[in-house]
Amino acid sequence: MKSSGSATPRVLLAALIILAAGLAGYFAYRTRVSRDALVPAAPAAAKSQAPAAEPAGPARKAVPDTLPDITLADRDGKPTKLASFGGRPLMVNFWATWCAPCRREIPLLNKISVERKAQNAQIVGIAVDFREDVLKYVKEMPLKYPLLIGEEDGLAAAEAFGMGMAFPFSVFIDSQNRILTVKIGELHEDEANFAFDRLHDIDDGTLTRPAAQKMVADAFRQMAADRAKKESAEASKAKK
Repeated sequence: MKSSGSATPRVLLAALIILAAGLAGYFAYRTRVSRDALVPAAPAAAKSQAPAAEPAGPARKAVPDTLPDITLADRDGKPTKLASFGGRPLMVNFWATWCAPCRREIPLLNKISVERKAQNAQIVGIAVDFREDVLKYVKEMPLKYPLLIGEEDGLAAAEAFGMGMAFPFSVFIDSQNRILTVKIGELHEDEANFAFDRLHDIDDGTLTRPAAQKMVADAFRQMAADRAKKESAEASKAKK
């Protein structure tokens, strides 16, 4: 009888531990599900089309139809209007030094900046970060295109495009300062070249902007699907 009585508390204790572990797991799962539901996945090809913005919450504004009025400091601290780079095919890339996909994009943007000079195209980087950190970083990783820097005003600039801190994101703008599309997430070379080619088509009258927007949205969606399929195949192959 003694051994039976002493076993009962141990059984109850074990049951309580199992129950507590189950509850902890449940609440961890609920927290993860809630967080994933609130934070948009990036990049999402279906969200690349302007003027519709990524529906991430009530504070998110719509992507504007045209280039917003934005002034930020350049590398030398001189206030510079973003519109001063307009009137040509333009890509504005929002990034930060702490953002790994942002850093991966820079060599590609340097390459495209050189290749697209014949088109009179321009890339402008907007670093939403501490100025000292940005200037230190670009000494190690030089940018071959203009750079504007802002902290609170940099975030305000991102919000003026209907975005928040969904870095990186890239905005493609035609020569009439009208927004063609917004690519949220890491930009890939096929996407950048396709968008710049459509800006060229708009300039020479081959395409209207709405037609170009649809082409870009469809192409970005297909490119994302192709990449996902390729990555899945490579992952399966690596497991064998």
